[in-house]
Amino acid sequence: MPLAIVIPTLDEAAVIESCLLQLDSQIDRNRFDLIVISDGGSQDTTVEIASGMRVEVVQSEPGRGVQLHAGAMHAISLGADALVFCHADTVLPPNAVDRVREALESGSVGGGFFVRFDPPHPLLRLGGALVNLRCRLFKVPLGDQAQFSTTAAYTATGGFPPWPILEDVGFLGKLRRQGRLTMLAPPVATSARRFMRGGILRTLVRNWLIFGLYFLGWSPQRLSRLYRKVR
Repeated sequence: MPLAIVIPTLDEAAVIESCLLQLDSQIDRNRFDLIVISDGGSQDTTVEIASGMRVEVVQSEPGRGVQLHAGAMHAISLGADALVFCHADTVLPPNAVDRVREALESGSVGGGFFVRFDPPHPLLRLGGALVNLRCRLFKVPLGDQAQFSTTAAYTATGGFPPWPILEDVGFLGKLRRQGRLTMLAPPVATSARRFMRGGILRTLVRNWLIFGLYFLGWSPQRLSRLYRKVR
């Protein structure tokens, strides 16, 4: 089962090299695994750094959902049978790709990983524990939890919607209808940079407010006004 890791980027020069090095150690090129960078118009050296490494680089319109879909379709065109969607500031645990392959080969259509935030501030430990509890109960991993799927399931869902926000929620809702999802451990380590720069408590409250309003029927386009970009 050839597998592709798809990474959306926008001005990630500070982290992209270390990201790609850790992912390269995970994949098996003898199985035709690959890494795809889907860049949304970086103005720094993200693309130059990535182009100098053993990865596929595609250019896309900006927007995480649009970029993820462009990267996924490129990977599928190169023969990938499985897709892992990883943010540039997320670190996969050892043997993560092997765990994904095992889950998909055992009949799951997709899933994701449990999560911990780095650095481990007490409020973020609590937030991570609540996220992981939600995932144990309902199997709802989001974008910073390395969502994954078979390419057959991805194609059947139509992929990530081109939303300005909550594209991971939209995709997961469609993926759940395709079959069984699996949560994997150990957890991924996701950077808490947005929380640290935006204020941990304020960012947590804002995120839960956005989720709540979405499930009450607010559109992602309307909700994007509440989502201040902090990098």
